[in-house]
Formats: sequence, structure tokens, C-alpha cells
Amino acid sequence: MSHMIKNPVLRGFNPDPSILRVGDDYYIATSTFEWFPGVQIHHSRDLVHWELITRPLNRVSQLDLRGIGASQGIWAPCLTYDNGTFYLIYTIVNSFYVKMYDTPNYLVTAADIRGEWSEPVYLNSYGFDPSLFHDEDGRKYIVSMVTDHRVTKRYRGHLVIQEYSAEEQKMIGEPVTIYASQDTYLEGPHIYKRGGYYYLFAADTGTGEGHGQSMLRARELFGPYEAYEGNSLMTSRDNPGLPLQKAGHGDLVETRNGEWYMVHLCGRPLENRTEKGERKYTLGRETALQKVEWTEDGWLRLANGSVLPDAEVEAPDLPLHPFPVKPARDDFDGAELDISFQSLRVPLDATFYSLSERPGYLRLYGREGLGSKFRQSLIARRWEEHRFTAAAALEFEPSGFKQMAGLILIYDTQNYYYLHVTHHEDLGRCISILSAVNNSYSEPAGYVPLPDNAKRILLRAEVDYDKLQFSYSVAGEDGYKVIGPVLDASSLSDEACQEGWFTGSFAGICCQDLTGFRQPADFDYFEYYNREQAGSANGHD
Repeated sequence: MSHMIKNPVLRGFNPDPSILRVGDDYYIATSTFEWFPGVQIHHSRDLVHWELITRPLNRVSQLDLRGIGASQGIWAPCLTYDNGTFYLIYTIVNSFYVKMYDTPNYLVTAADIRGEWSEPVYLNSYGFDPSLFHDEDGRKYIVSMVTDHRVTKRYRGHLVIQEYSAEEQKMIGEPVTIYASQDTYLEGPHIYKRGGYYYLFAADTGTGEGHGQSMLRARELFGPYEAYEGNSLMTSRDNPGLPLQKAGHGDLVETRNGEWYMVHLCGRPLENRTEKGERKYTLGRETALQKVEWTEDGWLRLANGSVLPDAEVEAPDLPLHPFPVKPARDDFDGAELDISFQSLRVPLDATFYSLSERPGYLRLYGREGLGSKFRQSLIARRWEEHRFTAAAALEFEPSGFKQMAGLILIYDTQNYYYLHVTHHEDLGRCISILSAVNNSYSEPAGYVPLPDNAKRILLRAEVDYDKLQFSYSVAGEDGYKVIGPVLDASSLSDEACQEGWFTGSFAGICCQDLTGFRQPADFDYFEYYNREQAGSANGHD
């Protein structure tokens, strides 16, 4: 009986996938941008079910994101394996919304994919999206795109390759240009060797709805490379009705049985559009898999015979290996935070949260405001579907309006909706909504006073595609009360945001104390559940 892979396999913000097989285990590494810890690695044994197992960049010595702008930070990791060692290459984009990009590239290694991972080795700063190629003779090479800050650029697409010495832990020799063109923009390059050819895989035409996947080949590593006759071997660009848009940025894996699959990024759009006519993607860019085949003349094509990505794909001939489904509610009863949570730019550590100060609760100590790129007290997880509910139970005693805690839906520091408890001079303890849309702020519900004896407040957000409705409940009272109007959830999307447009939306909890005295908030639980079950076959709740 054949089984099907249901795409996306990694739902919600999981872009720029790199795939690897070691024995019977498959791993996908994806970008995390300004979210900490850096790089998500998922594990599978059947390509159908996937489980998040680690984020290797979990120390400031490996990854310092303080001050990093929205959608900067970790771009396009490359995960490889050779002779008992895992290699992870990544870019830290320090500046991007300027002419001169700063894109240092690093390498870390580990004997066990779950870590600990090494301190980083600096590679180069030619551009972003580098990858590591292990040649058959044992030599290793870094291939990278090259950014060009000049007003009049010489090339649209420019790729270079340079040897890396694992013994010396540094680049050696001179970089060699293997692709330079005014016609096609390429990034995210990977090199493979098969049947006497070196194959160069690269994402083409940006990362929006015109995205695609290109392929070139050469008899020699340094070229010259010839392009696949159809240029993009996979793209959604001419088919806006496909469920998977933005298809591109691929990487290849072969099963033990000789079947080949391509992992790639994709997106599921809303019909809401920006003023420029672009569709909005609140879930960001996600990860999908396509079955591929080698042709008799040594090129690669999708197994469906077209260039269009499928939402369902025949799975490989492997035993199914599902993972336990996590409960929707996290009661914070464990000694550590669940791996689904990340923080913004700074480590998840005791400087801002505790699971032991009040057992059974997560205590967040108030820190800087939601616009801060340095020290926020915020933990959040990805949206996985267009219809979901997020909720939290909060106990918080603010003494002034500069102290807030609550439930947040956030894209970046300029775009969020925040249902929170605070203090008002005339009303005392109260509940309010803060709306930020590209740094334009409003309070769509005003301030609603809370009863003096209302110690425990339940907060809830319900998202239905482009609609968001907040509600709350005071412990001891029946049911939830709607607060504020229906809000535009589509403003939390790649295309709608002015500063950053490469990530995706998160739901989480946070606490601010703008007085600097770290007033704590206690959360009894955080809950997230999808109201559509398209992800259930891939191991998601």
C-alpha cells in the first residue's frame, strides 16, 4: 500500500530547507532569522512524519542577534554529513536594507546532531546562502552567491566556489566564479556529483511568487556549467491557483532504495492583497517535498512530469514512523520549556523566565518594550494553519501603565496584536489591546476595568484566515467575553510588513516593565490548536 506525503511537511514559518540522510534517518534544517535559538532541525524516518528535535545555535558565542533587524539574522542553513561529522553552514545577516550588505558566513560541527555543536568557524562574507560540498577525493568546497552593492550591477546572478580546509579550519586557495549572468538571479546553491557530472542546484528569481528552482551541470567542478533547457525545473509562477506558491530553494536526497526527493520552500496564500496587488502569506514560507526522477540524458525532473509542485506526493517505500502528537496545552509543569517555543534575538534563559519560582507556572519577568531588538521577555511558537486558537491563563498585578503582560500575535517588532493586562490611573487593573501595523499604533478596545477580585485572567485569540477576534474571561465567571473589533490578521504577513518580509507569524506570551523593575507575570498555561486538520498526517496536532 502506497502512502502519501501531505505538503507542506513543515507547516508554518520553515523556509530555505536543506535535507540530509544519514543511514535511515532524514533531517531538514531551516532558517530562523531573528528568532533564537538559531536553525530548526526536524527529523524523520519515512519523509511523511517529522519532529522538531533541536536548534543547534543555542549560545551567544555561536549566535549574537542583539540589535539585528527584522528578517535578518540566520539565513539558509546548509546541513551535510561526512565521515562521522555533521556540518552546518549558516549566514548571519547583520545588515540588509542598505546598499552594502553584511553577510558573514560560519561553520559549526557536531558528532551528534542533537549537539553540542562546536564554536563557529568564520568562512567568508561574499554573500548569503552558502553550502558545503564534500567531493569524492575528500576535498571540501564552499559555494556561495555574491552580493553586489554597486548602483549599476555587473551581474544579476553571481556564484563563486572556494576550497575549505577542515584540518586548518579556514578557506584556502582563491575563489572561482562558476556562474555569472545578467539574465537569471540565483541563490541558495548546492552542488552534487552523479554519473560523471557535477550538478549545481540553485533557487532562481527571488523568493516571492515568481520563485523557481534552477539546475546546471558540468563535467568539472569549476565548470563551465550548462543550464537545464527549461531553466526552472519547478515553479508555481505561472499558476496562481496552485495551493503551493513561491516554490523554489530546493535540495536533494536519495533514499536507501534509490528514490529521489527534492525538499523546497513554498507558501500558502490568503486572497487578501497589499496595495501593490501582492497576496499575503501569514504563515510565511514553509517546507514541502516533491518526488523527482533522473532522465536518460542525465537531467532531473519532477516525477509528476510537470514543473508544478504537488500538495500530495507519493511517499518512499519505507515503513511509516509517526511521532507522538503533542497536547495542545502546555501547563508548564516540566523543568524546561517545550522546544516549540523561541524568543526574539536573545537566549531562552533565567534572565527573563523561570519554571521553578512558582511550580506549575511560567514566570516572565518584565523587560523592554515590544519594539526592542535587545532584551524582550517574550516566548512564542509558529502559526501552522490559517485557522487556529491560541489561549493563555495569566496572573499579573501591575502597579502602573508601564507594566503589561498577556497574549500576543506577532510578525516582527513593528507588527503585532497584543491582548494584555495593565494598570490605568483612573480604572485600576484593566485589559486592553495594543495594535501595531507597520509602526502605526492604536488601542481598538480602549481600557476595560477588571474586577478587584479577578486574580486569574484567561486570554484567547481566534484566527480565521484574515480575521482575528480576541476574547477574555475572568476566573469564576462563565464563558469568554469578546473584546475589541474583528482585526485584520493579514497585516501579520510577509508582504504586508515594511521592514521584514522573510519570516512568518507567531503566537505567544510576553511581559513588559518599562520602569525597569522587572514586575513578574505568571502564566498557568499556553494553548495552541489548529481548527483545520490538514497537518495531522504529518504529525502535527
